[in-house]
Amino acid sequence: MLEKKRPSATPTNPKRPPAPKRPAWRKYADPATVREIFTRLRAQNPEPKGELEYVNPYTLLVAVVLSAQATDAGVNKATRALFAAADTPQKMLALGEDKVRDYIKTIGLFRAKAKNVIALSQILVDKHGGQVPRDAASLEALPGVGRKTANVVRNIAFGEVTIAIDTHLFRVSNRIPLARGKTPLEVELGLLKIIPQEFLLHAHHWLILHGRYICKARKPECARCVIADLCTSAEKTV
Repeated sequence: MLEKKRPSATPTNPKRPPAPKRPAWRKYADPATVREIFTRLRAQNPEPKGELEYVNPYTLLVAVVLSAQATDAGVNKATRALFAAADTPQKMLALGEDKVRDYIKTIGLFRAKAKNVIALSQILVDKHGGQVPRDAASLEALPGVGRKTANVVRNIAFGEVTIAIDTHLFRVSNRIPLARGKTPLEVELGLLKIIPQEFLLHAHHWLILHGRYICKARKPECARCVIADLCTSAEKTV
């Protein structure tokens, strides 16, 4: 007679503890969270400034064009001498492409950028009386100027409400998240939709600086972050 098998003392399929629930996916942060985030960022830095050095709207435009795929510190190092020699489109044209190239040769893509600086300077003289236009369409028609560059110039030089999306801001907005998006334009439009009017003028400065110094790409410094408790990122370290 076959002996019946006794049930194992240890269950073969022990119940696992339930996995922690992930926060519900949202495209936008809720209004109370958005307001609290910017309230804290403003308290920490009431008058945020961009880190590119310039002396007028024209030199700001040139500096932002030169900053593509380069650091602000590297651009500033090159432009101090350049802007001392040429701080208007007319002076830049008199300087010429070869000399501009010599001034900025420490910056990445300096040959193409020197060509763009001369070309945009010529257009400013020919079509805009040597002045930097404040409308987006005219700015984006200039060589080397895209939507982000135009938004920076409009915001800083003319006090327009714009959101200039760079890699830092794009990461921060998707990581917290504030406004999720697969493209810079999607993030920009999302942020314009959810940020209260009182914060809009300086919003992109706060987020860019936060991404550059705190919410870094590889090692976010969450222990120093003033909005860590409002962040739902899986990358959060506190």
